[in-house]
Amino acid sequence: MNYRLVLNIAVHLLRARFKQTVVAAVGVTFGIAMFITLLGFMNGLNDMLDDLMLNRIPHVRLFNEIKPSENQPVELYEAYEKSTNFINSIKPKDRGKAIYNAKTIIKILKEDKRVVNVAPKVTAPVFFNSGTLEISGVLNGISVAEEEELFKFSDCMIDGNVTDLEQNNSIVIGSGLAKKMMLVKGDFIKITTPKGNLAALKIVGISQIGVAEMDDTMSTTSLSTSQKILGETTNYITDIQVKLHDINSAPQVAKEFSNKFDTDAIDYQTTNAQFETANNVRTTISYAVGVVLLIVAGFGIYNILNMMIYEKMDSIAILKATGFSGKDVKWIFILLSTIIGLSGGILGLVFGYIFSSIIDTIPFEATSFPTIKTYQINYSPAFYFIGITFALFTTTLAGLLPAIKASKIDPVEIIRGK
Repeated sequence: MNYRLVLNIAVHLLRARFKQTVVAAVGVTFGIAMFITLLGFMNGLNDMLDDLMLNRIPHVRLFNEIKPSENQPVELYEAYEKSTNFINSIKPKDRGKAIYNAKTIIKILKEDKRVVNVAPKVTAPVFFNSGTLEISGVLNGISVAEEEELFKFSDCMIDGNVTDLEQNNSIVIGSGLAKKMMLVKGDFIKITTPKGNLAALKIVGISQIGVAEMDDTMSTTSLSTSQKILGETTNYITDIQVKLHDINSAPQVAKEFSNKFDTDAIDYQTTNAQFETANNVRTTISYAVGVVLLIVAGFGIYNILNMMIYEKMDSIAILKATGFSGKDVKWIFILLSTIIGLSGGILGLVFGYIFSSIIDTIPFEATSFPTIKTYQINYSPAFYFIGITFALFTTTLAGLLPAIKASKIDPVEIIRGK
């Protein structure tokens, strides 16, 4: 088979049906462009939400959970079959929130090659007081440098600098809390602990996570300040936050650490199961819509090539009569569809990138997400590779059936019919 001659004949047929060829190529271009744009936008949205939520929480969190004692009093009497005991109002055992030997655990975790870094934390319920106003909330004591390294706490700051927390008796409060209590940076806020300890802290910043429930109740101070307010020693740590190199190993690592250090542990997948499901659904929908667009374009190519065969019966008969085999004819029409798919696919990649770039410049303003200024787009090369591969596959498949039909045409019957 003379491949160069076959290619020349395929190009000649494309030129003869130029308008139909352009229509088919435009269909592929539109399908690929929308596929790239949709995937980039949806995955950019997922990346943005991951950054706002998942990247700001630990992959594994070690803590002491409030729960009933494993051995209840009623179990002590199970050996006595004839006795009847009534035990009422069983209370959970107060193990204390502090993690025993926390600093040693942190040292061991930092030496683990699977761990990026560890951030200790103190969490305690408190009351915020301003004049006669009293609001219940949560005080988070953090190691400023490690919290910034792992969770980029500064991205949540809408006023002030996170490094100011290293000053004694300083605090950052949520935007909702600041609004309710009419407080601004530089004011003082009084905090009362459940044990009755009272402290006055200077507000050095306002944070906004984007979740109203958290912004209305959350406050952040340094680890040492929180320990001092609660009247605890420097060993008092309620949470150990762990970030891993392989985020997918979090469930397995959480179980391992829980058994090893005799603490409760929870991984990010368990904490954010609904969030992960929503991300997967959005990604699936974007792929499904893109694939449907390409399939529709494939049907357009099939129809055009099918009509071309009927219109070119004489040409096909002459080709076969002059020595071209059915295989040669089949390859002519496969090349027709491949050329349409390749040209339309390349243009689709170009326009997909252009559309994505346009969306990337559209302003995005939302008080819930102060750090996001424009719509986020993911320009992953994988999307472009998938797009051009699927375009070639779809168009080649669309041209295969007409090509097989053309290869089976009997030139004698066509010429005799004329």
